[in-house]
Amino acid sequence: MTLWIGIHLPLLALETLRPRWSEPCMLAVLEHDQVLTMTASAEASGVRPGMRRGGVLALAPQAQLCERDAAREQGARDDIALTLLQYTPEVAHAEEDSLLLDVSASLSAFGGRLALCRRIRDSIQALGFTPHVSMAPTAQGAWLLARYRRHAPGLARQRRSLRLASLQRRLDKLPFAILPAARPYQDWLAGIGCQTLADLRKLPRAGLQRRSDKHILETLDRAYGTAPEVFEWVQPPQAFSAWLELPDRIEHAEAVLFAARRLILQMIGWLVAQQLAVSRFLLSLEHERGRQAIAPTPLEIALGEPAWHEEHLLRLLKERLGRLQLDAPVIALRLQATQVAPMLPPTASLFPEPGGTPGAYARLLELLNARLGSENVLQPAALADHRPEVANAWQAAADSQRRPAPGDALHRIRPQRPFWLLQQPLALMLRKHRPFYGSPLRLLSGPERIECGWWDGPPTVRDYFVAEGAEAACYWIYRERDGDDIHWFLHGLFA
Repeated sequence: MTLWIGIHLPLLALETLRPRWSEPCMLAVLEHDQVLTMTASAEASGVRPGMRRGGVLALAPQAQLCERDAAREQGARDDIALTLLQYTPEVAHAEEDSLLLDVSASLSAFGGRLALCRRIRDSIQALGFTPHVSMAPTAQGAWLLARYRRHAPGLARQRRSLRLASLQRRLDKLPFAILPAARPYQDWLAGIGCQTLADLRKLPRAGLQRRSDKHILETLDRAYGTAPEVFEWVQPPQAFSAWLELPDRIEHAEAVLFAARRLILQMIGWLVAQQLAVSRFLLSLEHERGRQAIAPTPLEIALGEPAWHEEHLLRLLKERLGRLQLDAPVIALRLQATQVAPMLPPTASLFPEPGGTPGAYARLLELLNARLGSENVLQPAALADHRPEVANAWQAAADSQRRPAPGDALHRIRPQRPFWLLQQPLALMLRKHRPFYGSPLRLLSGPERIECGWWDGPPTVRDYFVAEGAEAACYWIYRERDGDDIHWFLHGLFA
């Protein structure tokens, strides 16, 4: 069964300038010097649609007046369409700030029609816009139901029709003025007793087509399911780079997350549409421009393994923003997906690993890197050298995810060597010709003789032993030969 979701954005002109997540203010949007829409506080002050600039200033002198920005509205519609590609690849633009989604093949993937509608509504609200969502077996029918809210209270509460017969009954009750093509003929149609779409359909088709716009009949036929519907689907770009101008200056890095979530959702829609996962993305925090220009603050997020889930990406971004100190207020954001990989489906193992999936370890590293900094999260990177202080090397865990460590693998370290070494060997005293560290040490194994390093400095001449103290603790010590003199040092401890 074909099923469409219609989305109408009644406050697009206003929320393009002041998204839902921005601070409330008194604002009115003007078109041709007349009020098109306004915020709730401006409406409470007496501002109404159609009011002129002078009247608004007389009623609410503190109100902000902004001209409608059609280019930004088109950009906002494109951003919403890109976000919705995560739910279906068939997204199309419609008239009067509306979008249409063919979700016939998406219902089972998102838990049914009600759950899908809820997720779509939540995604659009997270972008900062107010949606009216409807569902119908025809695209034009879903569009008409999404745009309708005033008449027929029962229909305003329930804008879903899953069968063609019930859709036709609901459409019959709608006023004919809901059709954009019928508005120029509103007086004439009302004069001949036409009030609803049902009345409009009862008129002689030939006479209606001669005396009005032919698009009236075409829209009615498509809405009622008697004519085919053809759309031009939204196509995602080849590379993802999104920019967002903030309505206010942001002085705290944590507050950037609300605006950055909009860009993250757009990137997720792009990733799902392209069947990709992101392994590295860059968030640029832009500051002042012009004479007092300040270079953007880059915030690069590296993932242990490619991902595309909103919760995971937002959690990493939140951790990084929590550690960031802003040098100047932020006025705009730019998000770029700098490294992507093909999207791989999750593995469904019959016997899961005791420590979780391999992806859980990568997500842990990502979270630690975001919270502590990549320079503070290290893992072994063994080198092919007999000297312990050279062989026991470390590298950033984020770097090890991108390229293998040089030299030997960790498992080739000899088992009689401790995993942790002292940063500097500790000189030991001798008592009764035995090395002493809290108590006389008893040699358990050894020696392991090392004579190397002449190619990059003074040669290393040592004999390593595993020693045991009186408290049964094991230590890794070595005897350094310097001519006739012998010195003992503590170099590592066994757990």
